Amino acid sequence: MILEIVTPEATLFSGEVTSVAVPGVDGEFQMLDNHAPIVSLLGKGNVKIYGDIKIEKAYATKFSKGENGATLLPITSGTVEMNNNKVIVLAD
Repeated sequence: MILEIVTPEATLFSGEVTSVAVPGVDGEFQMLDNHAPIVSLLGKGNVKIYGDIKIEKAYATKFSKGENGATLLPITSGTVEMNNNKVIVLAD
């Protein structure tokens, strides 16, 4: 599936991922390939990206490595939309 992470400053990531877990306002949830369409508000926490991903050098300092091969991006709030195997995270 395709993941795009967009902030007011820039598109931090756009590419193919295995799965992504986000900090929903009612708890963390994960989206896998062919997940049902969803729109949700996000709270403070980490966006966890799974897969063999490449982060652009300009934005690499915003990301860190987590457990089980996850790449982490801390956010304070935002929204997520999953539709047609594409996840768009609008994050602050």
